[in-house]
Order: sequence, then structure tokens, then C-alpha cells
Amino acid sequence: MIRKFPPKKNAIPRRSLLSLLIFLSFHFGNAQNIPQEFVDQVDSLIQAAPRTYRELDAVLRPNRRDTLLMYYFVRASAEQNYLDGQSYALNQLGTKYRNISQYVKAVSLHKEALEAAIEADNIEFRVFSLNMLGVVYRRNDAIKTALDYNQEALELAETIENPSIGIKRSINVSLNSIGNIYQTLKQYDLAIAQFRRSMKLEEELGNIRGLAVNYQNIGECLEEQGKLEEALESYQIALEYDKEIASEVGQVICLNSIAQVFIKQNKPQEALQILEPALVASEATRDMHVTSLVYVNLGWALMHLKQYDAAEKRLLQGLDIANKYNFPRSISKSYTLLSDLADRKGDFKNAFEYYKKAELFDEKVTNELNLRYVNDMIIRYDTEKKSNQIEVLAKENEIVKLKLRKNRTSLLVGGFALALMAGILYILYRQYQLKNEKKVLTLEQSMLRSQMNPHFLFNSLNSIKLYIINNEQKNAVHYLNKFSKLVRKILEASSLKEIPLAEELETVELYMNIENIRFSNEINFEIHISDDLDPHTIKIPSLILQPFLENALWHGLSSKEGDKSVSIHIDRGDQQFIDISIMDNGVGREVAEKIKQRKVLKRKSVGIDITKERLANFSKDYENSFDVKIVDLYDEDGEPQGTKVVLRIPTV
Repeated sequence: MIRKFPPKKNAIPRRSLLSLLIFLSFHFGNAQNIPQEFVDQVDSLIQAAPRTYRELDAVLRPNRRDTLLMYYFVRASAEQNYLDGQSYALNQLGTKYRNISQYVKAVSLHKEALEAAIEADNIEFRVFSLNMLGVVYRRNDAIKTALDYNQEALELAETIENPSIGIKRSINVSLNSIGNIYQTLKQYDLAIAQFRRSMKLEEELGNIRGLAVNYQNIGECLEEQGKLEEALESYQIALEYDKEIASEVGQVICLNSIAQVFIKQNKPQEALQILEPALVASEATRDMHVTSLVYVNLGWALMHLKQYDAAEKRLLQGLDIANKYNFPRSISKSYTLLSDLADRKGDFKNAFEYYKKAELFDEKVTNELNLRYVNDMIIRYDTEKKSNQIEVLAKENEIVKLKLRKNRTSLLVGGFALALMAGILYILYRQYQLKNEKKVLTLEQSMLRSQMNPHFLFNSLNSIKLYIINNEQKNAVHYLNKFSKLVRKILEASSLKEIPLAEELETVELYMNIENIRFSNEINFEIHISDDLDPHTIKIPSLILQPFLENALWHGLSSKEGDKSVSIHIDRGDQQFIDISIMDNGVGREVAEKIKQRKVLKRKSVGIDITKERLANFSKDYENSFDVKIVDLYDEDGEPQGTKVVLRIPTV
């Protein structure tokens, strides 16, 4: 993506001048040390104001690595608002700091150079600055950011119809950098193709430095492919080119690579003879990246010669530099070799620890997100440059769209089917709910009918009528009040699912008082509640006790002579249950059944069955189940002594 800024005339540079002000405050006292010849050259350049890299470099090339002189040129250019000169000098300073591994400062200077080029509306210096930023980030293994800058530089350079020599060289730098990205991705054949393309352009320009770099890169790809002899040949050609232009850093890089091939060919002694002088030269260049690699290869060679202590020392020196300047590849390689060394020495614990650290940094180098982003960028660039691939991608895009439409249709059909199925399931569920609700309603109606059966109503009203006939108005009014209150309570409770135990006890007490009229008040009725229970806080299903009391009266006590009693005992069964016991001293179930068989008019009792069904339905809302247990009571001689009904009411 090309960054676009409108050009500004006679504007104060927008970049930060912090680094420049620091330099001026520190170096202003050394201004008298600037050679007069250089001062005159600078004055002439600023007056002439050339706008190409080639014109500026023709004058300043001998001094472009002198930071003091380049800072002076930056200051002089800033004073005269010569933005092209500022961009050139700031890029030279950035390159200088990059070569001594001060990457943060290098990035800052190249960014200031880029902003100066944008303000000057100088495309050549914009492209150059973008490429230099890409090189710095690539050296620091920031692949994603490096590709961003190199890609932007290439796209911008290719917009120029008649490129200058400087632009052509920048195109080569971009191509070379993209080749390095392929190399990082281990796409070695693609990388070599990029390097050879760049090499061809460098030959046309007669750029020996560019040829050396490309041969070095091709050698690295061949080495990774295991083609060691071909790699060695490529490294040696690169070395000759670097000697021709007296590039000390280039020579050290080539020598280190040649030595690395020797180590892989099991020629550690030959590698050592190259690496020891290369280390001295590398330290003189102050390029920490190369120096770290040389130290690591020295340790590797010494390890092959079984000089383990010396090997460990060199490997640790390389690792320290890599850690200090954050070179993940060098760190990973150092830990890998230290693991191998520890293994050879029998120190398996340290071997494993070094191996884990090597894996950690190897993952950092091959960060999945960066690689995915890089692959996408490369594919995008290639498709933009090849029209036939664009057509293929367009067709593929149409196919994808058709698939998406098909998938969308499938999703719609599937969604409709799911909605239909959900609707059917909901209808079935509602039918199940309605069926249950109908069942509950039927049970409640049956329960109410059992509570308000005509026989009970007739007997109750007949008893009250008898009081009226006998002119016992007080008793008639008393029992009529009780009867009306009982009817009201039954009707109110029938509309509720649960009621407090206290209200249920009040209802059955009214029922027993009215029924006792029929028994001439012979029945002794008592209610006993355990002291640790509060009947007002205990919830039970409504109207469940009356059917058991009715059963005790009709079948147990109606046929008994003498003392008649019914009692209710309420106790806590355990933490999860309340026990309600209904006891009578009637004739017992066995005798009652015999009496029933002799009767002409047999009355069928359905209240208890309905109550059991209701309790089973209530159990669905509780963790535990309701339980009804009927026990026959006997005396010491085995004679029936009554019946006991125990209801276990769950509280949870």
C-alpha cells in the first residue's frame, strides 16, 4: 500500500527533530573539526540542490559513513530547507547505525528521511527510505514489517515510466528483499528466481555490490537445499565481488558462510582457519549480527574438533550478543548447538533445557501469524503482476460465489427445516404439557368431588336440620357456621396447588367437628405437632388429609362400639421429610372389609386413590417422592386395634 501525502512548499519538517537536537547540542562544540573542504562541498551542494541520489552520492560518497560529517550536512540542509539533502544524509546515518546493530536508532533516522522525502515530493528518496526501513526490519527478523516497506517501495518505484538509475537500483533492492522473504518461508526455488532476476538488473547497472549480495543469497538458498558444492561456489563468487569493492562486512559474511559449509562437509579445521581471522574483521566492522553468527560457527567448529570448553565459550559469546541485540535466529541456533554440546558431554539435563529454549525461539522466528501475512502479501503481489493469474482468480472467485450461494440456499433450507422441526417439537411439548395439565385438573376436580360428595353434604345438612327440628337453635347456628366455613375453605384450597399445613389442619378439624355430629360427638379427635415444627411455614398439597380421615370414620369407627378416637401426629422424619401420621382405634382393615362384603349397598371409596395419584404428580416438582404407608395396629393378643396411615411429605 502506497502512502500518499500532498507536497508542501517551504514547510517546517513534520518529523521529530529530537535526535537532531541531541546531536547538535552534543556536537556543536566540534563544528571547528569539520574540514573546510567538506564545508565548501556542502555549501555548493545546497546551492545546486540536486534531487537525485546519484548526484548527491557522487560528491558525498567518500564521507557518507562519517557520522560527524553527515550530521553536519543534516544541520546545514535543515537551515536552508534542503529536504532532498536531509533525506540523503539521514538515510546514510541510518545505514551506519544499522551496520553496527543499533536498529532502533537506524529505524528512527530512516523514518525521518522518509518524511523529508515526502515533504520534498521526491519519489526516488521515498523509495530509497522505504527500502532501507525494510532492510533494517528484516535484519531484526521482523519479517511482516520488512515486507510492508519493501512492497510499498516496489509498488511506488514501478509507477515511474522512465525510472532513473537510482530508482532502478531501488527496484533491485526491493526484489532482493522479497527474495529474502521467500527464503525465510523456505521457498528456496522461488527465492533463487527472485535473486537471479535482481542479479540480471544489477549486471545491466554494473552494480558490483548488488551482484555480491545476490550471489550470497543464492548460496544461502542452495545451502539450505543441501547443495553444498553449488552453495560454496556461489559464496566464493560473492567473496570475489566484495573484495573488488573492498566491502569488509560483505567479506566477513561470505567467509562465515564458506566456513559454515566446511563444517557441514565435516571439515572443521578448514572452517576454523577461516573463522578466526573473520572474527577479528567482524569485530572491527562492529556489525553485531554478523559477529554473533561468527562466534556461533566458531563454537560449532570447535565442537566438531572435540574442544568442548572452547566451543562452549564461543557459543555463549555468540548467544550473549544475540540476546543483547535481539537476534532470534542466532539465539535459536546457539541454543541448538549448546544442546548438542551438552549431549556430547553427557550433561543430558542441560541438553534438554537448551533444546527447549531453542524450540521456543524457533517458534518466535517462524511466527505463524507473520508467515500467514507474508504469504498473503506475496500472493497478492504476484496476482497483481500476472494478468492470467488474475483471470484464474476471478473464475475461482465466481466459483466461490456460486458455492456461497449454494451454501446460503442450503443454510436457508436447513434453517427452515430446523425451524419446522422446532415448531413440531414445541407443539408436541405443548400437547404433553396440556395433557399433564388436563390430568392435574381432572385430579383436582375429582379431589373436590370427593371432598364435597353428596353423602357428606346430605349427612351434614340433615344433622343441622335435626338441631332445628329439636329447637336447638344455638347448636344449629354453630354447626351451620362450621359447615359454611368448611365449604368455603374447601373451595379456596381447591384452587391452590399448595397450602400451609396450619390451614390444612384447620380444614380437617372443621370436617371432623361436622362429621362428629353423626357420631353423636362420640369421637375424640386430637392433633399433635412436634415442638420443632412450625405448621405455618410447612407447605403441603391442598386437601390431602381429609380422604384418610373419611376412610377412618367410614370403615374403622362407624362399625366400632365404645370409645372412638382419631389422632394426627406431625413429626420431622429427617432433614428432607415431614411425617404426618393419622391413627384411629377402629375395627381394622380386615374386619372392615368383611363388614363391607355383608352390606347390600357397598360404598366405593375413591378419595385415597385420587390422593395417591395427586401426590405422585406433585413428586415431579421435588427431588424426593411423596410416600403413603398404611399400617394395621394390633394389641398384645393379636387383636385388631385400629389403623395407622403415615404420609411422608418431602421438603425439598
